[in-house]
Amino acid sequence: MVLSIKTRRDAVGLETGELLIDGAWRPATDGRTWTHQHPATGEQVGEFAVATAADVDAAVRAARRAFDEGPWPRSRAKQRITVLRRTAELIRAHTDELRTLQALDNGVPLTFGDEYAMSIECVADVFDHHAGWVDKLGGETLPGYQGGEHLVMTLREPVGVVAAVVPWNGPLLLAAQKLAPALAAGCTVVLKPSELATFAALRLVRLLEEAGLPAGVLNVVTGPGDPTGEALITHPLIDKITFTGSRAVGKRVLAAASEGMKRVSLELGGKSPSIVFADAEVYAAATLTMGTVALGLSGQACVAHSRALVHRDVYDEFLAIAEGMATLVTYGDPFDPEVTAAPLISDRQLARVLGYIERGQAEGARLVCGGGRPNGELAVGNFVEPTVFADVSNDATIAREEIFGPVLAVVPFTDEDEAIRLANDTSYGLAATVYTADVKRAIRMARAVRAGTVGINGYQLEPHVAFGGFGQSGLGREGGRSSIEAYTELKTVLIPTTDEMM
Repeated sequence: MVLSIKTRRDAVGLETGELLIDGAWRPATDGRTWTHQHPATGEQVGEFAVATAADVDAAVRAARRAFDEGPWPRSRAKQRITVLRRTAELIRAHTDELRTLQALDNGVPLTFGDEYAMSIECVADVFDHHAGWVDKLGGETLPGYQGGEHLVMTLREPVGVVAAVVPWNGPLLLAAQKLAPALAAGCTVVLKPSELATFAALRLVRLLEEAGLPAGVLNVVTGPGDPTGEALITHPLIDKITFTGSRAVGKRVLAAASEGMKRVSLELGGKSPSIVFADAEVYAAATLTMGTVALGLSGQACVAHSRALVHRDVYDEFLAIAEGMATLVTYGDPFDPEVTAAPLISDRQLARVLGYIERGQAEGARLVCGGGRPNGELAVGNFVEPTVFADVSNDATIAREEIFGPVLAVVPFTDEDEAIRLANDTSYGLAATVYTADVKRAIRMARAVRAGTVGINGYQLEPHVAFGGFGQSGLGREGGRSSIEAYTELKTVLIPTTDEMM
């Protein structure tokens, strides 16, 4: 592995270390910064401002003024559509730069950037899709239900000032899924990217400025959860919090929101199952399932299918294919076209994943492959070998907790009823995929499995459909009509229609 991530960063020439508050880029009030270490090499590749509580307050108040006094919430549909469409155009025009910045952020290989859900094209499509909703945010006009002559009219108005907190694993896509509908609805926003992935998000914000977004409508505060994130989610002038990340932090967000009855959207991960029946195309099922946990982000994705429920008749075949797939994963320089998988994001996450692997073995699961770390040049990065466990009890820790690493737990089942029971025996409910040649069974399973999205013989994120989960996978949905409605309040207007009532 011959690479210098810092050399790549210098070639991009992106300025860092500043906050965006009321249209002006400036350092944190106390000058404090966060140094980002690249997970593939440990190199220091950038410094970003750590926003203080005072900085967060200034950003929120700027967004508040822009909402209460500025033109954006009251702008004509054409203005918002123009800004969002222009943003999509700029994103596409800067594809190579944005892919580079994501690789600088979290080490996701450029090869994985061609996968639609992680591609720059998908990010642009999110802005295009929500631009199409701006002039369709209508209500209803209804007749009065009883007594008198009057009409009832409903209106959708922007919810207000939004705190958008974005994780590190999809810094562009997940920022787009929050910014595009919020701005389309007429809200103003304070964005907090993850301190572990800030390059790409800052560049996206500059593209929004270039597209014509008025000053103060979008503000950016960077830094870790303490102090920056905590100051943002507890600020009394925030109307809505939208957060993607861990379940533990999501619970803190929900508690903070309860103080002021803030609106909340949460996407908190999952323990998503691939359900493989005996009549399935087993090779496709095994390779696609392993792809979610071993390739790209190395299982560091909310929709990673890290729990495989496999019919006993094809169990050994599935395991053999999964083991073979693990040998094809290549680590190293994310800018190398031969590299297929990312490092884990931090030393802390590396230790966490290795701890789960030890726990799996201690609890009696059979280690099929992996479980260790690469040697040689790769030892400087946060790399873990793709790991497959067989004969896993659905009660085991590795089958119940979200590991966020390249670890697959394979659980056998005998019949459809058992598959449904195992699939739903989880506190999560974000995603699932059913592999079968039987169309009727596929539909039965899709209806029976309690998950926000169920794929049939494959799984794909789409920007125009609702995405979110059941149970502790979160609250609300992103994408589609439900997403933009989540950034509005519904108002009812009663209209008299007779002279006596006027």
